[in-house]
Amino acid sequence: MKIILHDLNQQEFTAWQLNKDADTIIISDNGTIRHCIGCFGCWIKTPGVCVLKDGYSNMGELLSQCDELIIISQCVYGSYSPFIRNVWDRSIPYLLPYFITKNAETHHKSRYQNTFLLSVHFYGDNITQEERETATALVEANGVNFYSTGNTAYFYDSLHAVQEVLK
Repeated sequence: MKIILHDLNQQEFTAWQLNKDADTIIISDNGTIRHCIGCFGCWIKTPGVCVLKDGYSNMGELLSQCDELIIISQCVYGSYSPFIRNVWDRSIPYLLPYFITKNAETHHKSRYQNTFLLSVHFYGDNITQEERETATALVEANGVNFYSTGNTAYFYDSLHAVQEVLK
């Protein structure tokens, strides 16, 4: 399964008419997502499932079934847009509360045996070199934390450029 996570408005994304098969899930901002409250309920009360019931409570399970995660995000000071950041935070149920040492660093154990390919397409006007470096390091860190099989950050000056690449 492929997941496309984006921060575009629905009409704009629909107008892109991307080639996607029945095995592709689109995750977008429907205006209902709530912020992670750091309650650890997804680890303790309802293992693997976020306790917030807003339509984004199953992010960990979705990631466990995906083999490719494509993110389309505005680059905001070298990071994701608020919606994309929020979805990442709500994906913590993909991981277990237990720690392991990986590459001489402490990380959470994965709840699932699944791995996926991660590609992030950042767009924005005048993305600085420092923002690119920060965003690239962030994507790499997310890839390590979420057990991706590979990760790549791409940068574009416009949404149209992103659309052309993903068609």
